[in-house]
Amino acid sequence: MASQDVIDQQIRAYYGGPDWDEGSRLTSRSAQGGLEFVRTQELIAERIPVGSRVADIGGATGVHAASLADAGHQVTLLDPVIEQVEQARAYGTFEALVGDARGLPIEDSSVDVALLLGPLYHLAERADRLRALEEATRVVRSGGWVFAAAIPRLARLAALSGGAGMPRGWEDLIEHGTSPAGGRFPGGHFHTSAELVGELSDAGMLEVEVVGVEGPAGLALEQLAEADEDLRRAALTLARAVGGQPGVQEISNHLLAIGRRP
Repeated sequence: MASQDVIDQQIRAYYGGPDWDEGSRLTSRSAQGGLEFVRTQELIAERIPVGSRVADIGGATGVHAASLADAGHQVTLLDPVIEQVEQARAYGTFEALVGDARGLPIEDSSVDVALLLGPLYHLAERADRLRALEEATRVVRSGGWVFAAAIPRLARLAALSGGAGMPRGWEDLIEHGTSPAGGRFPGGHFHTSAELVGELSDAGMLEVEVVGVEGPAGLALEQLAEADEDLRRAALTLARAVGGQPGVQEISNHLLAIGRRP
């Protein structure tokens, strides 16, 4: 397993380089990205009132932040990759800062909502993940919400194997969530739903629940550049219907843990 310093360098090279566009990942790169975006926005909107103060931690190029700002929320985006922050600033509808999830330049209890839609799966050590979650808990007011995304182990295994047999290091991936060596994606850790609940609970969150964002159709939609309206609607209906069911969560592309600060 690579050290966190190495992973941090890989993150900046991967997301800051010319070969990756995080904005298109959620919009046009595949049908899965659109499903992920819509369902994530739904899960947030179901719980927070209009006019909420939102910290979008690890917010990348600002696709989620821009949508939330357009919906009437006051958003501050933070990301460690300066190239992504510069793209996010181009929206002009929210604040965008360079920052690290493990040390937020935000005052205690100053926001209503904290989003961590990327940091957890880039942090290899549990201590670093808890630090990020504790920072999110610190900046959220009493009764406020934390939304934290993770990549489930089974989804990562499916992506790595690609029908060509088991990847090297798959035992450690399944048993411990350790990112296998090789590949460009700077993964640090891959979760189970139970592990994700435990981490948010240990960081001080209450009423924690986990939802499989894309549901069982997400892995199939990852293979499609486009999907017609009937297919998109069917995938979204399926995600809404079964994304919260144990077991089904683990075969979604992403997990989303939702908790409240006491």
